[in-house]
Amino acid sequence: MARIKLAYIGGGSTRAAGTMASFVWQGEQFNGSEVVLVDLDEERLAVVRTITEKMARARGLDLTIRTTTDRRAGLRDCDAVLTSFRPGGFEARYLDESIPLKHGVIGQETQGPGGFFMALRSIHIMQGIIADMEAVCPNARLFNYTNPVNIVSEAVTHHTAIPTVSLCEGPIVTNRNYIELIGLDPDKLDAISIGLNHASWSVRHLYDGQDVMPLLLDGYERLRNDPSIESEDLRLLELACAMGSLPSSYFQYYYFKDEILAELQAKPTTRAQDIMASVPDYWAHYREQAARDEPQLDPARSRGGIHELELGIDVMDAIFNDRKELWYVNVPNRGSIADFPDDLVVETVGYVDRNGIAPLAMGHLPRHVVGLVLLLGEYQALTAEAAWSGTRADAIRALASHPLVLSLHKAEAIYDEMAAAHHDFLPQRLLH
Repeated sequence: MARIKLAYIGGGSTRAAGTMASFVWQGEQFNGSEVVLVDLDEERLAVVRTITEKMARARGLDLTIRTTTDRRAGLRDCDAVLTSFRPGGFEARYLDESIPLKHGVIGQETQGPGGFFMALRSIHIMQGIIADMEAVCPNARLFNYTNPVNIVSEAVTHHTAIPTVSLCEGPIVTNRNYIELIGLDPDKLDAISIGLNHASWSVRHLYDGQDVMPLLLDGYERLRNDPSIESEDLRLLELACAMGSLPSSYFQYYYFKDEILAELQAKPTTRAQDIMASVPDYWAHYREQAARDEPQLDPARSRGGIHELELGIDVMDAIFNDRKELWYVNVPNRGSIADFPDDLVVETVGYVDRNGIAPLAMGHLPRHVVGLVLLLGEYQALTAEAAWSGTRADAIRALASHPLVLSLHKAEAIYDEMAAAHHDFLPQRLLH
């Protein structure tokens, strides 16, 4: 049982209550630990702190919970730093999703120009966090959930010695979703996906010991004309069957680009607006639960459900308690995926113990899917460097290389409009 000091940057966000529920759920592994919630809103921090303290007390745990709006003070002498923040909030996400659509390009949180500008904003903040960590907790480990997690980690791992891992439940959840969709038991699936975050494919996919693909083909033929099935689910099932591999759900934006662009342009609201409409109810629910003796989060009224960032807690436990476990991680490749450079951050399987994370050798991606992932990998590297130290010219070159853009004039027009909209959250070198 490890006693650690954990700083959670984003501890007043809409996902924070669910994240702390995850930590308390595994609290026996960290009994005696201290958690410092760091954010900009004191009132929301207080709500999350109260919920956490009452949940811990109900489980008989010895956890000390503090809050602060002073990031450097909160980071002092930490063993672990968990980052999950959104510069500019959902208002910035709305701009990321809506502006590209005016230029005939998909607007999405982590893909295309939207993901590009989220990367610029996130890395700008992360540079300050890294500087603070190097000053006041140089031996801490960074566990990042701030999107786009692959580009954030790509930037950080090239510019600091602080051990860094980015995490995402995507490969676990998405692969299980395919099995649930065709009416089978996801617990019987044995699948491994590799590639980049939000851009991975399965290289093993067994169901009850047998290849799952014939079952998916049967399921797709059975469901393809069922009006009750979401079009997104059918597209992904069709893509899996066509490629003989389980894709990340984000590949829909590339392999069904025209259909999705038309749908997004026709939709009266963006995803960010839909979420913003729910935010007041999230916080009403959190305040209600904070007033109870034993808070119980309702998955339907909690952002992202009631166990958020759970993989991050799992990986922390594996490191600080020397569990010797295998987990999905986003770390520098170091030979894990044969198609990529050693220093490129990839999403792969890592062996996790007290020494940190050792990515396993996973071989190659299938040739018929690897080309797009390689292109996204080059875009990832270009964007990370432009965000960390580049100029407007560097940034436009990176954006123009994205598969959803691939146009110099579109890249320039989108960049200038979005940079102006996000100017409060970008360094001056990227504005002119």
